[in-house]
Amino acid sequence: MDPNARMSHQSRSQANGKVGNRGKQQHHDSDAFMRLDDREIVGCINDSGVPFTLDDLQRPNPQQIQKLFEWFAELLMNTTRETVEPAMRAAAEDICGEHMEVLPADTRNLMGFYVSLRKLLVECGIKDFSFSDLLKPTHERLVKVFSYIINFVRFRESQTETIEEHFNKSETIKARIETLYIENQDMEARLDSMRRERKSMDALAREKTKRNDELKARLLELKKGQERIAERLESVKNEKGRLTGHLEEKTEKSIAVRRESEKLRPYVLQSPAALQQNLTELSDNLTKDRSRIDGLEKRTRALQTSADTFGVVLNDVNSCTKVLEEVSTELAKEDEENLKAAKRRDALSERGNNVREVERHEAMLQRQLKRWLERTETVRNNHREKQDSAKAKMEELRGVHRGLTDERSEKGKEMERRRVRIEQTEKKMADLKENIEMEIHAAHDEYMKMDSHIKLYITEMEQSMC
Repeated sequence: MDPNARMSHQSRSQANGKVGNRGKQQHHDSDAFMRLDDREIVGCINDSGVPFTLDDLQRPNPQQIQKLFEWFAELLMNTTRETVEPAMRAAAEDICGEHMEVLPADTRNLMGFYVSLRKLLVECGIKDFSFSDLLKPTHERLVKVFSYIINFVRFRESQTETIEEHFNKSETIKARIETLYIENQDMEARLDSMRRERKSMDALAREKTKRNDELKARLLELKKGQERIAERLESVKNEKGRLTGHLEEKTEKSIAVRRESEKLRPYVLQSPAALQQNLTELSDNLTKDRSRIDGLEKRTRALQTSADTFGVVLNDVNSCTKVLEEVSTELAKEDEENLKAAKRRDALSERGNNVREVERHEAMLQRQLKRWLERTETVRNNHREKQDSAKAKMEELRGVHRGLTDERSEKGKEMERRRVRIEQTEKKMADLKENIEMEIHAAHDEYMKMDSHIKLYITEMEQSMC
């Protein structure tokens, strides 16, 4: 095996080992910087209102540690086992169906809570948080996790202005929700008024429809009466013409008879008896003619009355026709109004669906708002309780922070000096390694020369012996 290759392989492994050790050392340095003392951790937890002792930290109980983690999650994320229970129950129903009792409720709630807690701890800087930290916690792991969480809480308290800004945004959103609620109430009032108007319009539409049906029936009856009166008027006109012709004919005959009587009067005067007889006959004829003329006159007057009545009826029929036309116009308008009413009903139904959707969304927002208000009130109460103690602690922490900063700067200088020393030592080792390799190469060359001399010497000895 080539010694140069072996030495280069060893140098590479040593270099990789140094890089890995350096990364681990930096990681340990960051953990050491973030790590808090056990008493400080216990004091911070007790100050937050949760009873916790040094013995609880050194000999942790899983149930107590889970409750403590749950308290931290509720404080920072408003998340508990109860908040994740509905989602985990729904997921268990989707996956297991009727056999969802196979997975106990406490277990699935703890699993859901672990997912939320792991997100929180990733934000805090704990990348290797596992489920065993909840079920089998150890002192070292708890000190590390609690140290990171407490430092995160301190950082969060230092960002109070940002939190207040987001709180103001939530207040603005709440005001917007209240405004939307008031607008929703107004919309509901308008919807109720529109429904009342719709009911009144439906009643008016039914009344108008009923009246239109009655007018249609009345109009049909009037049309039939008009047709009967027109037929009767036509027959009466025909009868009048016939009677008028008959009257004219009788009048002409009467005039002719009078002329004949004038001609016969001298002859009648010659014979009184015959004249008396003729007079009697003429009187009878005259009486009959008068009675006929009176009857014809009465019939003429009756026909004139009928004609006047027919004229009045015709005027009534014309007025009824106009009324019918107006009714037809009203019916057309009513049909248009019915179409508009149908469109309005469709728009109203669509608006009702939108209102129901808005009501459902509003109810969901109200529930979410109620939960957020409760959580905000809880956080606000906790914030008020902690604010006074936090102010006192802040000064103390500032002093501690200045001390830690000075210590960190001193440690940084010390680390820098150690790093320079390490680099110098590495450089010396590299130079020493090069010198050793050069010496090995020189020794190898000397060895080869000595080997060749010895072989040559042995060859010469063998030849001299022969």
